[in-house]
Amino acid sequence: MRAYSVCFALVLGLLLIPVRTAVAEAELKVVGTGDGLEMLQEIGEGFSEAYPEINLSIPPSIGSGGGIAAVSSGAERMGRVARPLKESEVEFGLVYLPIARIPSAIFAHPSTGVSELTSDQLLKLYSGEITNWTEVGGADLRVRIVRREDADSTLQVLRATMPGWRDMEFSPRSKTALTTQDAISSAREVEGAIAFGPYSRPLEEGLSVLKIDGHHPTDDGYPSAVVLALIYKEGTMDDQMKAFIDFSQSETARTMIRNYGGVPTQR
Repeated sequence: MRAYSVCFALVLGLLLIPVRTAVAEAELKVVGTGDGLEMLQEIGEGFSEAYPEINLSIPPSIGSGGGIAAVSSGAERMGRVARPLKESEVEFGLVYLPIARIPSAIFAHPSTGVSELTSDQLLKLYSGEITNWTEVGGADLRVRIVRREDADSTLQVLRATMPGWRDMEFSPRSKTALTTQDAISSAREVEGAIAFGPYSRPLEEGLSVLKIDGHHPTDDGYPSAVVLALIYKEGTMDDQMKAFIDFSQSETARTMIRNYGGVPTQR
């Protein structure tokens, strides 16, 4: 009997080792929007230096909706969104934790020769009324419009804040980018292109971030911004999640947010 007990204890111990290891090494993914992705990835790098034992991943965009679906279903523990939660999502048990306000920027390929627009000119460009950059004082180039899908958070903010955008119909010659990164790539690579997305200081490298009605996205008078927030499901908080949330609200993370041109939310 004693030999049996010893064997049982050894087998049980061997079974528990991989379970404990799997828990300790479980990857904490923060999935969702492409808004503020580079900024959040830098925060993630700082977190990983402070908590090397936690395997953190901030993967490419699957959109705010994708992040909400992943966390709601239990496929992932944490998500990132650039829009407020709907009442039905809150009722489903999702918790919304804003960490930064990110201006919604309009940016163009440098070939356009334009550094600022009025809100009226911007409206006419995106609706297709203006088709050549010479019409707004720029180069003799065709305007190549890059838009986002209707559910995009930046587009929703622009529709709510930019004069005339609420009911504007995009030019039928516009190209739809499926992610923020696609919109940025199109503006960087295509002569005459204009696009929009969340502001970050790296946009200033190789792109013209346009002033609208005399205001740069980082100016107080600039009207449009999205709020980047973390989400998780009630009752799922664990030590890894708490550590990342605490770090995202630390002064170190707040400095990173400011360096990217964002505004940290109040704690």
